[in-house]
Amino acid sequence: MSTTSRPLPAAGACAAVVGKQMRITLKQLEYFVAAGEMGSIKLAASRINISQPSISSAISHLEREFGVQLFVRHHAQGLALTSAGKTMLREAKLMLRQAQGLYTMAGELNNEMRGRLSVGCMVTLAPMIAPELAHAFSSQHPGVTLRMTDGSHQDLLDKLRQVEIDVAISYDLQVPDDIQFEPLATLPPHVLVSRNHRFARQTSVDLEELTGEPMVLLDLPRSREYFISLFESKGLQPNIIARAANQEVVRTMVANNYGFTIANVRPRNPAALDGRKLVPVKLAGDHKPMRIGISTLAQERKPMILTVFEQHCRTLITDTGIPGMTVGEKDGT
Repeated sequence: MSTTSRPLPAAGACAAVVGKQMRITLKQLEYFVAAGEMGSIKLAASRINISQPSISSAISHLEREFGVQLFVRHHAQGLALTSAGKTMLREAKLMLRQAQGLYTMAGELNNEMRGRLSVGCMVTLAPMIAPELAHAFSSQHPGVTLRMTDGSHQDLLDKLRQVEIDVAISYDLQVPDDIQFEPLATLPPHVLVSRNHRFARQTSVDLEELTGEPMVLLDLPRSREYFISLFESKGLQPNIIARAANQEVVRTMVANNYGFTIANVRPRNPAALDGRKLVPVKLAGDHKPMRIGISTLAQERKPMILTVFEQHCRTLITDTGIPGMTVGEKDGT
């Protein structure tokens, strides 16, 4: 089959066609989304518990109706979305989300919040914030199916754009124009050392003192640039001797005297996973903090279920209290 496809109509044009002719159904869109996400009709059929011919028929109908090729079929490798298919996948997810909003609205009329909500959380925050945040929300709204996932800052941005999640709990690290970010709490940077490190006995330490010390860097996209920029803004260069993308690996290395690290997250538990003690020390001077907040796709109208969840986050995540974390100057020891 040829991979050439006609240009995909604009989202508004698609909506107009659907609204006027009513030749597609939400069920067909659901089948298409499943196939697009799984990259296989067989896997999509298993995921949503429907027959493979039904999914194939829905895809063929959508391709005829919109005049575009959505997939390239590979006999041995399954399906690959065309450029038009990728755009249609995103629009289909948005349309299904809007349709889900009708169920939420119906629940509101019956004084009951219902529906599905997918929440992403920054991987460094998730172990502390996600459990309490999710449990409290589900307890208040038992009719809502809440799905939590974690990832790096860039992962969450990508998932928002692909409508794989509805909202992300993340940082204000290089927020692009198509993402709406609402800050909730500020996390200043601090130095983290082992209990027998010489800095552990100090009330504060400045960047100049740190440049000669070995540093263990949290090596996540955008996060690493933030930590390095703290030094570069003062004309300094950190002595990075080890890197890790897992926050707990960094903390455990520091607890085992590999060196210091700089962090913004302050878990209530001051120990690394191996039980060794960690000591947070104030970073002297004026430095750019990280801000925890709510990230969503920029849109004119948000579903009510998302609005309610955002208010839930505003209540639980503030400068005076964050689930699972120590705030302020208190060192948590």
